Amino acid sequence: MSFDELPATGTIRRAATGTMLRTGPVRRAEPIELLRRVLYGRLATSMRALPFLTVARHVVCDGRILLRMHSGFGHHEACDGSVVAYGADNYNDTASGDGGDLWSVQFTGPAEIVHPCPEQERLFGAAPVSVNGEPFAPAYLRVDPHFVTEHTLTF
Repeated sequence: MSFDELPATGTIRRAATGTMLRTGPVRRAEPIELLRRVLYGRLATSMRALPFLTVARHVVCDGRILLRMHSGFGHHEACDGSVVAYGADNYNDTASGDGGDLWSVQFTGPAEIVHPCPEQERLFGAAPVSVNGEPFAPAYLRVDPHFVTEHTLTF
């Protein structure tokens, strides 16, 4: 599909089972609201033509995802200006007999390095002391989700 064939801005079109294409502000709150239920997720992109996953702490601000990660690996620099995928889930939760569902969400869109204001930094809470034995040094990315995928396992 060419960009000329995309629906009008602000509409959501089903692209495949469980996947939505967003061409405007996020109107459906459910997938992005699920992120508020867990603290960490995984960021995926490529670095020097090789794919990688890294862990990140996330918060949701104004329909966008802010990520905090360790700057020592340079992952934030590899993601800056690139399309990334960020996913989180509650798969470590025990599915209970009372109807508790397991879910995963993935957001795909452009990422950019940002410098959050003090209020946004506080939303992240306490930072790790160290990462692989070296002092934690925060780096922040903002992901503007364009594609949203949600999957649930109902018990």
